[in-house]
Amino acid sequence: MFHSVSLKTRILIILGALLSITAAGAIISISHMYVMDRYMNKFLETDLQAIQASQELENALVMQKGYVTYYFQDRDPAWLDELQKHDTSFETWLKRARQLAETSKERDILNEIESQYIRYSMSRDDVVNLYKEGKVQEGYEKHKNARNQFFKIIDSCRKYKTTYVERVNDVQESLRDRAGLINALAISGLVMVLLLGIVLAYILLNQVLGPIRRLATFYDERKSLGIEGNEVKALSRRFENLLQDVDQTRSKLELSQEHLEQAEKWALVGKLAAGVAHSVRNPLTSVKMRLFSMERTLDLTASQKDDLEVISEEIGHIDTIVGNFLEFSRPPKLKMHKISPSDSVDMAVKLLKHRLESYDVRVELIRNVRLPEIQADPDQLKEVFVNLIVNACEAMVSGGHITIRERKEVLEQEGSVLVIEMMDDGPGIPDSIQEKLFQPFFSTKEEGTGLGLSIVQRIIEEHGGWVELESLEGKGAIFRIKLPASGDVVWEKY
Repeated sequence: MFHSVSLKTRILIILGALLSITAAGAIISISHMYVMDRYMNKFLETDLQAIQASQELENALVMQKGYVTYYFQDRDPAWLDELQKHDTSFETWLKRARQLAETSKERDILNEIESQYIRYSMSRDDVVNLYKEGKVQEGYEKHKNARNQFFKIIDSCRKYKTTYVERVNDVQESLRDRAGLINALAISGLVMVLLLGIVLAYILLNQVLGPIRRLATFYDERKSLGIEGNEVKALSRRFENLLQDVDQTRSKLELSQEHLEQAEKWALVGKLAAGVAHSVRNPLTSVKMRLFSMERTLDLTASQKDDLEVISEEIGHIDTIVGNFLEFSRPPKLKMHKISPSDSVDMAVKLLKHRLESYDVRVELIRNVRLPEIQADPDQLKEVFVNLIVNACEAMVSGGHITIRERKEVLEQEGSVLVIEMMDDGPGIPDSIQEKLFQPFFSTKEEGTGLGLSIVQRIIEEHGGWVELESLEGKGAIFRIKLPASGDVVWEKY
């Protein structure tokens, strides 16, 4: 039945029993001390003084008997003075004994002593008077009679003393029995405390510390937590690891959710792009060819030529949008080669030379040494850098400056990485849209498709790297690309 009770209830029951036994032991000890103190006070205040009074009565009688005998021998009046003092002393102690008497038995004995003493004192005085008158023989006879009365009073005094001695013995016996009972209770309580302590220790070791130790050690068989004698510390460390795992799991779930949302959009784009490819791109190609033919064969006015140029540019813009859709929905397979990312940077800058001049943008390349070679697709990396440079040019409406910085870093978890930073001095990116910037179809441009940065992020992730954005509104933006230095390592970024 005890096993069906919860662990908390079992521990509380045992602790309650231990506290109850301890409290009961303390109460019994205090009670015993109170009783002992009460008996001791009564013994000192009453019984001991009563015994002393009985002894003093006996001593006073003995001295009176002696002084009468001394007077009989030498007739010295000084002995009669001493006799009178002890007669007064006897009466004083008899009065004190009456004050201390508590029971009728004690008072009866004292009444008996008093009546006997009155008869004895009268006989004693008659003996003394006869000795004073010289009637020695007659006084001697009465002296023998007074001696018998003396022994009776002595017996009564001893009887009175015995009453208190018996009372003290009874109290002593009672205290001895009480002490025996308390000792038995103390031994029983000690045994119960030991048994309950053993049970509590068993519960704590096997049902509390045992599971804690197993939980603390159930972390990683390859790792040593140093738990000998310190299960709580090891459990605390285990919970810290669990919290870290929870945080990582949450981050992975959030990232998976983002990937799922992007996957849904990519699937939709794939279907849309397939329809656009068949329904739009082929007719656009025919229109472009007819426009080119008309421009060469017809004699057009200047206004008509301008119209044809506008039509041609818009058709080209539509073709670019269709191409972006197709590229995003059906990305080409990477063609990996041993190349330096610096080569792709150089190709992108060279390719965009005329466009940079048209935007009045100057590019500064900071490179101490060329980046080491890695396994990568040079065309795809070039497209990444082209996209970023074009975005920077379009952001700096009145021209500006782009800084490209290359370096190699060693990160704590990822190891060696190649870093390519592209920093412009444009208006920057507001904080409110930075998280949405890499989402498909999100664009701040009126004619933008919202796929450029999504394609950039996808290409870099396919190379095992990631893209970081750092921007302050009004102070430009920094796009930081990080690629694994080995070229064949893929990390998950959370």
